[in-house]
Amino acid sequence: MQYLKQCFADESEEFRTPIEPEVGGCVTLRLRVKERTNTFAWVVVGGLRIAMKIKTDNGRYLIYEATTPPLKEITTYYYELLQGSRTVYLSRRGIHETVPSDCFFVIHPGFIIPKWSRGAVMYQIFTDRFCNGDQTNDVTEREYLYERGYAAHRTAHWNSLPQPLDVHNFYGGDLAGVRSKLDYLQYLGVEVIYFNPLFVSPSNHKYDTQDYDHIDPHFGRIVKDNGEQVPDWVGNNQMATRYIERTTDAANLEASDKLFIELSEEIHRRGMKLILDGVFNHCGSFHKWMDREGFYKNAGKEDRGAYMNPSSPYRSFFKFLPNGTYESWWGFVTLPKLNYEGSEKLCREILRIAAKWVSPPYNADGWRLDVAADLGHVEEFNHLFWKRFRRTVKEANPNALILAEHYGNAAAWLDGSQWDTVMNYDAFMEPVTWFLTGMEKHSDRYSEDADCNGYLFWKNMEKALISFPGCSRECAMNQLDNHDHSRFMTRTNKTPGRLMSRGSNAASEGIRPGLYRAGVVMMMTWTGAPTLYYGDETGMCGWTDPDNRRPFPWGSENWELIEFHRYTISLRKQHKALRRGALISMAGEHGLVAYGRFLENDRIVVAVNSGNYYRRVELSVDMVGAPENGSMVRLLETTEDGYNVGRMPIVIRQGRISFEMRPTSSVVFACM
Repeated sequence: MQYLKQCFADESEEFRTPIEPEVGGCVTLRLRVKERTNTFAWVVVGGLRIAMKIKTDNGRYLIYEATTPPLKEITTYYYELLQGSRTVYLSRRGIHETVPSDCFFVIHPGFIIPKWSRGAVMYQIFTDRFCNGDQTNDVTEREYLYERGYAAHRTAHWNSLPQPLDVHNFYGGDLAGVRSKLDYLQYLGVEVIYFNPLFVSPSNHKYDTQDYDHIDPHFGRIVKDNGEQVPDWVGNNQMATRYIERTTDAANLEASDKLFIELSEEIHRRGMKLILDGVFNHCGSFHKWMDREGFYKNAGKEDRGAYMNPSSPYRSFFKFLPNGTYESWWGFVTLPKLNYEGSEKLCREILRIAAKWVSPPYNADGWRLDVAADLGHVEEFNHLFWKRFRRTVKEANPNALILAEHYGNAAAWLDGSQWDTVMNYDAFMEPVTWFLTGMEKHSDRYSEDADCNGYLFWKNMEKALISFPGCSRECAMNQLDNHDHSRFMTRTNKTPGRLMSRGSNAASEGIRPGLYRAGVVMMMTWTGAPTLYYGDETGMCGWTDPDNRRPFPWGSENWELIEFHRYTISLRKQHKALRRGALISMAGEHGLVAYGRFLENDRIVVAVNSGNYYRRVELSVDMVGAPENGSMVRLLETTEDGYNVGRMPIVIRQGRISFEMRPTSSVVFACM
């Protein structure tokens, strides 16, 4: 076990240059070894054994270095060390007595991720609930009927809470509202805005796209606004003439697209980026390709939808069944599944759309891909399609990020030919949630065995990280919650529940702000791109969908919590180790997780006490390259009652620090 603390390698900037090698380029690999006598090191790259030379000797550590030959394809490597008469091997799983058979380090030549995305601070906006900046584009009462006869409903009071069946209820948030809050987002420290879907759609969540080519005028601008609402006595959408004009008239669509262009320009002028949500696994039954509602029945023959017209040019876009229905996503008739294997024309259309929105004049900086691994009917086809998607997007905008929603091992998709990275459920959200709260991410169950289990935290992290390329980790979307899961603040009450079973008020009962603050500290100090879900920074609560989509409480914000987020974001920006540095585990036991981040001379140590008791903690900070004797400084301490940013020194003796942690607390130290 002692030897484990004497060797360290990682797929970060500290140990590999360049981290994103060009095809046919050489890569310099580094290995840090504490034992300074009788140690020899080699790196075995794709079967080639290369002797490593001492590059740096700082009196405590030796930095060994070797350069690979030109690499043209994915290549694995591991380290071999000879100390006296003992030979050991180092892979992603750590030290081995025999040559490792798996879990190698991996180099992906040509796998280039956008530099702006590495460690960037993101902010997710569910547009309808963020801010209403233009009331003239609000959905009107009974403007149309959603599935099962639910009429579109305009929520009268912004601060009212979502209802259990909420998909047809609208609060009026829009792009004008987002634009009015850009000063606030910049003040907070946001660098990237991720929008939930913005394209024309009949729902408030807009994961049932009606038209991929245009921004929804209810989010944009409505310049032609005639027609009528659906009368009470009518049970279909044939008389929804106002909705039809609002969402299909060229003047409204062009005006809304223009507003998006203006917003994109303003976001970029401020030095920020924006990511769009691409829902390409399925569309909506209102989509012009399907046109189940008949909104586009008067279009030219070449544009008629597939539902009412068996000879429609879009018929092959869907898989119609013998009983007259069609294949849909999880059986929801409002979500017809797109039939990629059955239509090359569909594939080309989606690729055209993918390139369009990352190109001028829209200039989106990337796509978040909804349920990406389920796109086709077989995985083999999915891989082929996403390879085409990547080529198309990167040709249109080489700096665009491709970020996929995915649960489980994503290694097959992160080989440099498909996605750049994923929403980081397995190597962030879930392990952090279990350790701090013991809760499943939907608040569906509580696990006493997982709660406060630091050993399980690292076990789950190791399992998830082993197959995660280093460059993908650096831009992985690390969230505590989002539009699909209960708010993390609610999870701190350690109580299972949903809106229909417990009601809205119970989501705020028994919450533990100290656990929430500790979660934010972990998010802001972990490898990847920390991503706030709108309103988290002001302490919003909520069970899972739809209760997690409450309106932002403008006018009654928790500014103390907002300032806490602003400070933690500022720490991340000040310390390059937090954005791009190596990550090393330092402690994992009941109620305690500690880890280090380091890059060049920037050394950070983070400790989290999830237990409701005081504890004495001792850590070997020489693991991150801190001096043998000297001092660190405390940058931040959080507790159940608040947080403290006073810079307090802590003495390092023989490479170790010792300190007391309060109940439900976290602390961040740095070498200064």
